[in-house]
Parts: sequence; C-alpha cells; structure tokens
Amino acid sequence: MVRLVVPLLVLLWSCASAAETARPPANQLIDYEGFARNVGEVWVLREARRVSEADFIRMAGEPDTVVLDARSERLFRLRHVVGAVNLSFPEFTEATLASAIPTHQTRILIYCNNNFQNAPGPFPSKLPSASLNISTYIALYDYGYRNVYELGPLIDIGASRLELESRTVR
Repeated sequence: MVRLVVPLLVLLWSCASAAETARPPANQLIDYEGFARNVGEVWVLREARRVSEADFIRMAGEPDTVVLDARSERLFRLRHVVGAVNLSFPEFTEATLASAIPTHQTRILIYCNNNFQNAPGPFPSKLPSASLNISTYIALYDYGYRNVYELGPLIDIGASRLELESRTVR
C-alpha cells in the first residue's frame, strides 16, 4: 500500500506544481474575458458603422465629430487625414481619451494603416487580423464611446479623395 501511495502523492504533487507554473499569477489589471466579451458586443455594431470614403469625408466635416488617428506619432507625422487628432493606441487611458474627445457622445471617425495601399512608409500594412481599426474600435467601446465609425474600404493612396497632409519633424 505504501509503495502505491508514495508514487501517487509524488504524481499529484508534480501535476499540481506543473499547473501552478503553467498558470501565471492573477492580475486584476488584465481582463481577457472582458476583452473577449467586448469583441462579441462590438461585432455587429462595428459592421454597421463601417463607412465609405465619401461618407467618411462628409461626416468629418460635420460638427461634433473627431477624426481619431491611433497610429504612432511617427507614422502620423509622415501622413494623416487633415484635421485628425493623434492619440497613439498604447496611450489610451480614460484621461487621454477625454482630452482628445470632448464627450462620450461625440462622433468619432477612425482609420488605420490597413485603409491605405501603395504608401508603405506612412501606412505600412499589418496582418488583417491585427488591423489597428479593430483594436481601436474595441478599446473605444470599452471606454464607453458608442458613436464610433470606421473607414471601411482599402484605398489606393494615389486615388484617395481624403485630404492628407504630412508634418515634418523638427
């Protein structure tokens, strides 16, 4: 009996030990389940809020609208939609979003690298599943912004009707 119990205890201890090392400690500031829940909630809303280039241009000119560029400051300076506000995605917090967007009801228009082709310098393509529009939309939703619209099409930079500009780094 002892010969059977000792190996069994060693096996149970090693399984428990392996499970503990395989599972990182809890972190209340990281909520994957919440993220996954938001992805599900945003899916249908986002699909209904993807707009054409013409609608994006029209909406951008209307009052109480912010065009938000969540790319890095470096890429923003290379080329961006005229009038866009740059708040790099890694800098999203309640405070930074509130400073860039007047209210949670403000209409927000977003675009990203994957909306433009033939401009790899300012708009380098990401994997489609890693498109910044997706992460930006989900994060804005999570922070309580529901009036978000996304530039839908892939646009050749040379044929775009969007007014684009560059800012030189000084």
